[in-house]
Amino acid sequence: MIRVFVILLMWATTGAAQTLPERFSVTGVAEDDVLNIRNGPGASFDKTGELEPFTLNVEVLDQQDGWALIPTSESTGWVSMRFLRPNPIPANEIPRPLVCSGTEPFWDIGFYPRGADYTELGLERRDLTVIHEETAPDGYLVEAREGPTMTRTLIVKAGVCSDGMSDRQYGMSALLFTSAPDGNFVHKGCCTIQ
Repeated sequence: MIRVFVILLMWATTGAAQTLPERFSVTGVAEDDVLNIRNGPGASFDKTGELEPFTLNVEVLDQQDGWALIPTSESTGWVSMRFLRPNPIPANEIPRPLVCSGTEPFWDIGFYPRGADYTELGLERRDLTVIHEETAPDGYLVEAREGPTMTRTLIVKAGVCSDGMSDRQYGMSALLFTSAPDGNFVHKGCCTIQ
């Protein structure tokens, strides 16, 4: 627990409290149609993408005048809130999926309904065993073991995050502390619940 406290001290920031992104599902779109993603909050803006009917886990970063800002693969876009229904994360639970990633080195850690895993550029994907989870109004903490000697502690905090490589915005930032026999290290990154 001291390790986690030290990480939090290293990561402490000042300013207004952030809220975690909300999760929605697409509704009211015909099976042979799509929900348009636009480059601004209104039907007059250009279409930049689309969501399929019944899409789950749509991450909403912001809302404006009946429109929702959502992340896309390389950017963000706007969809009409009229076609979204709340798909809330159960209280006091870590959302699944929850995927965090970062650069230098390229890494990602994912928590899914059926398990967890970690990978780094040049390494094979490794299974993780979650040993501890905590929630807070503005973040999450997950401890997971990789084999008998390595522990990965992920701290997720609400707030705008950029991967530095695309125009995509994320609604959460991450610190990943790895405790290993050959040395400990910390990676920074961003997270999504899509």
